[in-house]
Amino acid sequence: MNNETLKIMITGGGTGGHVFPAIAIADAIKKLRPDATFLFVGASGKMEMERVPKAGYDIEGLPVAGFQRSMSLKNLSFPFKLLKSLWRARSLVRRFKPDVVVGTGGYASGPVVSAAQRAGIPTLIQEQNSFAGVTNKLLGRRAKKICVAYDHMEQFFPADNIVFTGNPVRADILHLEGKKEEGIRYYNLDPNKKTIAIIGGSLGARTLNNAMRDNVEFFEQNTDIQAIWQCGKFYEYEYTAMETAKLPNVQCRAFIDRMDLLYAAADVVVSRAGALSISELCLVGKPVVLVPSPNVSEDHQTKNALALVEKGAARLVRDADAGEKMLQEVKLILESEALAFSLGESIQQMGRPNAAEAIARETLKLAENKATK
Repeated sequence: MNNETLKIMITGGGTGGHVFPAIAIADAIKKLRPDATFLFVGASGKMEMERVPKAGYDIEGLPVAGFQRSMSLKNLSFPFKLLKSLWRARSLVRRFKPDVVVGTGGYASGPVVSAAQRAGIPTLIQEQNSFAGVTNKLLGRRAKKICVAYDHMEQFFPADNIVFTGNPVRADILHLEGKKEEGIRYYNLDPNKKTIAIIGGSLGARTLNNAMRDNVEFFEQNTDIQAIWQCGKFYEYEYTAMETAKLPNVQCRAFIDRMDLLYAAADVVVSRAGALSISELCLVGKPVVLVPSPNVSEDHQTKNALALVEKGAARLVRDADAGEKMLQEVKLILESEALAFSLGESIQQMGRPNAAEAIARETLKLAENKATK
């Protein structure tokens, strides 16, 4: 590297599905190259502006925001914010002079990766979903490498530039062995009962919450089943007051502060089908019921879920059917050891525990190739 400091620019955010992989990639690069310096670029006001500094990295914000699919006055400012973000991204690239730029998706990723490509800087895209979004498809034409987590991604990107790495996940999810008893104690669970984890994400998922609200009788009749139900901070006061939440075999929580211990204690997990959630669940290796959100662009979550279902690695319940079928699917799994074992084995085979390191190595190769030119 000509004895110069290695400079890595990482851009992405807006949701945990973009932020946490970005941080995991940076951490992996740092282990391989402790001399590297990093600059993150995110969207002003989004979660990355808080999470990235907490992880120990510098970050700059762009004014970029998403285009609202519904009619909204916010769309009037969209082109101005985009143009300002493109200008600011070019300025940051010129000032920082990165050896390589990594994009993990989200609002800021487009302007920054595009600016780097125009400046002749090698770029790597990390596509988390099984169905690539419009921005990544456009950026992928000029990216040197596209790191993916699903098969058949050559329909979106140049086949020669695709590397199958999987999606990076939080380090604590990688080591669940021997934690089941600790998880049972931590969450004050009955070790003689089967445990369901219903995970709606930090903000919560109304469909999953309503399915729990409307199935009081299920938990009254199945007292050998206990549930930890993450309703999300947005819905905390609404759902913790519900009858289901007051049952002795149900815990309704706004937050899950030790996700590793919840996964370890659970016999079955019910979850949305975001890319980060699925990547974690593949490493956890527990039977999963996926309820994809219909409220995401290009129906990403359904496509993510189907990629698992087709390999016998998960059960799928449509959002509209959750109230009626979600807990029935859970009961079916709990009553069949063969089905539970098969689902757990199949989903674990899809796990990629070394994804962050694999992406880090691809990033370093691009930086080294640039230095030798």
